[in-house]
Amino acid sequence: MSDVLSELAQVLEARKQADPESSYVASLHHKGLNKILEKVGEECTETLLAAKDAQSDASQKAQLVYEASDLWFHTLVMLSHLGLGPQDILGELQRRFNLSGLEEKASRSK
Repeated sequence: MSDVLSELAQVLEARKQADPESSYVASLHHKGLNKILEKVGEECTETLLAAKDAQSDASQKAQLVYEASDLWFHTLVMLSHLGLGPQDILGELQRRFNLSGLEEKASRSK
């Protein structure tokens, strides 16, 4: 599964240098972090609304998957813009793997 994320990360890095007129990702990088963050926020809202719809209507789960994919994609663009990638996130998730969520949360409030 992480192969898809690695491949996508490579494409996103390559698109940083692409012509903004011919690449959506390049156009986001060209417009800057604020535009990328705007897209992440927009996709987050759309994902939340789709989840709400999917809760009451199982036929809406495909729409939720679609919107969550957009959210992940734009989050990966944001990470790429900031010099990070999916491996950074996967590493942090791995670090937390054997840590109780309650313990991890408590350690942050100290």
